Amino acid sequence: MKELHLALIGGPQYDGLLEKLPAFEEQTGYHLHVDVRLPHVELNERMAKDLGTADGCYDLISTHTKYSPSQAEYLMPFDELVSVNELNDFVPRVLDLCRIGDKLMQLPRNLDARILFYRADLIPAPQTWEEADAQMVAHKRNDLYGFAFPGRHSGLFGTFYEMLGMAGGDLFDDELHPVFNSEAGEWALNFLYRLHSIERVTPPDLIENWYYDEISERFRKGDVLMVGDWPGFYGLYQKRETCAVFGRFDVAVYPAGPAGIRKSYAGGHSFAIPKAARDPQGGAALAKYLTSVDVQWHEASLGGHTPVRQSIFEKMKAALAGQSAAKRDARRMAALEETINHYAMIPPKIPEYPLIEDIMASGVQEAVTGKQSPKEALLIMEKKVREVLL
Repeated sequence: MKELHLALIGGPQYDGLLEKLPAFEEQTGYHLHVDVRLPHVELNERMAKDLGTADGCYDLISTHTKYSPSQAEYLMPFDELVSVNELNDFVPRVLDLCRIGDKLMQLPRNLDARILFYRADLIPAPQTWEEADAQMVAHKRNDLYGFAFPGRHSGLFGTFYEMLGMAGGDLFDDELHPVFNSEAGEWALNFLYRLHSIERVTPPDLIENWYYDEISERFRKGDVLMVGDWPGFYGLYQKRETCAVFGRFDVAVYPAGPAGIRKSYAGGHSFAIPKAARDPQGGAALAKYLTSVDVQWHEASLGGHTPVRQSIFEKMKAALAGQSAAKRDARRMAALEETINHYAMIPPKIPEYPLIEDIMASGVQEAVTGKQSPKEALLIMEKKVREVLL
């Protein structure tokens, strides 16, 4: 029997894809072995350990446009495995994200960017973060947190990165010199410190226990006034059994920062084939199936993922435009489109990026909890990042 061995991302945002695997088996005669299925952070750690070793002989893996450069030496390009015609329907900007140098190293699954989910029965959509802060303070109580953001890893780094951008800053200049140790960086850390340690509008166990899944779940349970959330969770917002605030929330683009601009940390989940794959042709066939029109529609319509095929994006918008009961869904698609087109922050494609995220997430934790001042944290982060890039 033909077999393919897979390492896939797992979690509420992603597991709907598993429903589509049996159809591929039936169509092709392959038997699919999901050898690894882990949350994003744990999957990255596992791939860092396995790729390039005897344990890394997967035929297809889940990866991400910001992490694949660190895996690239162990991955096989798709350029000779897919035709130009097979790529024509993909959003060109997303394909560019999937390239490292001039090689197409992955096929895109989605394009992720966070937007604001808020309790519309309690507040209007805030237009600035200062307005949002005032709403958080006014509405926090024992059974309602004003705000929640990821307390560790890439999620915490990403929240700082967004705030940095909305204050007019950036991580690096054009020559990859760190520039985040700036007034914008200080504002970002001060703002997060204020929310968590001064005004205490966030959960007290935010650092220890809150990550993407918890943030989405607790907002849907009615425990948080506003959060930034990813497209892939939206399927759970569409069902009353998984969303206690079903008729009481709405969505919007992020509020503007002190520089008067909006930013959202963005990137794309994707599929890649290791060089050590036992059946790279089979892996490519599965990758093409998992990014096909049928599967893209399944993930977009049922799960809420942002499609990366132009035909599916337009089909989604047309379907929502014809449904008077889907006005919130249409607003979500419009907010995602506006965010992706105008506010998306794409990190540089460098192999050191995962380590830089880890360094900076640890520094942000120190500042948010008050263990270090924003100035001290930024100085230490800058020193460590410069050492990594030497």
